[in-house]
Amino acid sequence: LQLVESGGGLVQPGESLTLSCAASEFTASYYVYGWFRQAPGKEREGISCLSLSQGSTYYADSVKGRFTISRDAAKNTLYLQMNNLQPEDTAVYYCASDPLRPCGNYPMSPYLYWGQGTQVNVSS
Repeated sequence: LQLVESGGGLVQPGESLTLSCAASEFTASYYVYGWFRQAPGKEREGISCLSLSQGSTYYADSVKGRFTISRDAAKNTLYLQMNNLQPEDTAVYYCASDPLRPCGNYPMSPYLYWGQGTQVNVSS
């Protein structure tokens, strides 16, 4: 499974951005999809995940209320709508998927499949 992110860029504080992640093949419904990010000098952080089979989503406190994860099954594409972006959101954002990881109201563990990452810069 290959994942390709797009949609990163430079925005000003308070603006919005939508990231996309196209999967190279259709996966079983139990696959979990998520978004991680890594800021300079910091560890990679799991910020959101989605499980269609479990009907669950998760958001890290750092993005809760501002980011929305979704997936278009017909297009085999995962999205991350990011609103009210702040300088602390500056990071490389990675799309990821895993056939075994759960997605619930707890921190995310690293996934099996990863995209190459897309840079998001928030600066005035």
